[in-house]
Amino acid sequence: MAKSTLAPAITTSERRAREYETIYIMRPSVDPDEAERVVTRAKEIIASLQGKLIKCENWGRRKLAYVIKRESRGVFVYLKYAGYQDLVAELERNLRIIDSVVRFQTILINPEVSLDQYQVDPADVAFQRLEVVVEEEDPGIARRLGLVERPRAPRMEEEMAAPPAEGFDDDDEAVVLDDEVDLLDDEDVPDLNNIVETGKKDSE
Repeated sequence: MAKSTLAPAITTSERRAREYETIYIMRPSVDPDEAERVVTRAKEIIASLQGKLIKCENWGRRKLAYVIKRESRGVFVYLKYAGYQDLVAELERNLRIIDSVVRFQTILINPEVSLDQYQVDPADVAFQRLEVVVEEEDPGIARRLGLVERPRAPRMEEEMAAPPAEGFDDDDEAVVLDDEVDLLDDEDVPDLNNIVETGKKDSE
């Protein structure tokens, strides 16, 4: 009967580490404290699975290429790290169950690296706090519901009280009115009776 042999356990130093990039997108309305909690959770996962975070960047709010979960914008966070294959699976599992995260993607950068080769600057892994942005509400719906007063047309009294246009004064207006009166003077209006009488004489 053949004896079964156990394979020797693979130590951490013998495992092959890889370099990855993960970009995850949060909702544009995410609270700055919630954004901090998400990135802190990602850092804890990388550290707990013997990985090393190389770079952490807050890319801020950006327009999405297409609508994702009814959102046209999102908060982009970039992570560059080195670790083992189980690290990626655990990181993505946590991102998947976080409500504020709407999309994420991981890319393999280098298939074989040594964790000792990285000298990380603390400033490169410091997460820049997300700024609070107050988005203006669209008045279209409120106006349709009658909650916003529509701009009213100027009244006749206001138009009469408005100052005259440039190059046009009260004297010019008086001259124009006088001209209009002259055009309607009785002397200039033909006598219809005379026209009728003249027509009769010609026909006779």
